[in-house]
Formats: sequence, C-alpha cells, structure tokens
Amino acid sequence: MILVAAAFALVATVAAVTATPRAIDPARSHASLRVQHIWVEHVTGNVPILSGTVTLAAGSRIPASAQAVLDATRIDTGEPDRDRSLESADFFDVQRYPRWTFASTRIVPQGTGAFEMDGDLTIHGVTQPQRVNVTIGGSASSPIYHATALVNRHAFGMATTRLDPTIGETVDVTLDIALK
Repeated sequence: MILVAAAFALVATVAAVTATPRAIDPARSHASLRVQHIWVEHVTGNVPILSGTVTLAAGSRIPASAQAVLDATRIDTGEPDRDRSLESADFFDVQRYPRWTFASTRIVPQGTGAFEMDGDLTIHGVTQPQRVNVTIGGSASSPIYHATALVNRHAFGMATTRLDPTIGETVDVTLDIALK
C-alpha cells in the first residue's frame, strides 16, 4: 500500500514538473485581422489580447495546451466610424459579446519550430472548431509564437448586412504571442 501511494505521489510530482503553465504577456502580444473590402482594398485592424496561458512541457517550446481571451470592445482599424460599425449588432455585437476566446483541443508538432493547433474559437457567442498554424521563435526560456488562421466570419452567426457583398467572407487572423 505504501508503494502504491509513493508511485501515485511520484506520478503527480512528475506531471507537475513536466507541464508548466505560463501567462501570455498582453503588453508584448497582439492580434491583427485582415479582410478584403470592395474586391481590391484590404482592411486591417487590431484586437487586444487580454489574457491567456500556454502550458509547456519541460524542455519543449511546443505547448501541451493554450488558451487566450481577446477584447472585442477595443477593435481598432484606424477609422473610428468603421470601428463603431464593427462593434455594432451588424457585426460583432460587442455589447452582448465583448470577449473572443480560443482554447486548444489538439496540438500536432510540425518539426521543432512549428505546430498545428486545433481548438474551439468563440466569437459572437458562437463556438466553432478552428485550426491555427504556429511557428516558434525566441529562446527555450522565452519562446515567441507567430500564429495564423483563416476564419470564416459567416460561421459565427453574424447577420448578413447590406455591406456583405463588399466584404470578404474569410478573415486572415495573425497573433504574435510572448510569454511572461
């Protein structure tokens, strides 16, 4: 019985040592969006990352899991009228849905400097599966992640507006993540 208890304690200790959650540093991390507008022009914008964690296995820069929260109430495209439109019920409806969230469900290494991450993305109160492609920079103690995804804006239940034919359906999303 003592041997079984010691084995469980050892497994719990090894698990605690091998997986370390690290907070995302919002001051050094950012998310940007890019969508086609009027068939030629692209509109870009930024959405602040509020918080998140990346859980790293000992000695690896590839996460075991990751999650993040973005602040949809502070979308910034550099054009206040457009920002108000995006924040309205026609698009993101930030009064009802002020946060966007992502939580990983599967991470597949693509060599030592990249991985694919599947997860649940919630925007506009709708959760959809989303694939994110990530490359890794920085050092072993301070990894930096560059993540890209293509998000279909219609999949998140936003109403079609009169402007819909002039706006691309797919949004390029880029995240640059630094850890504390």
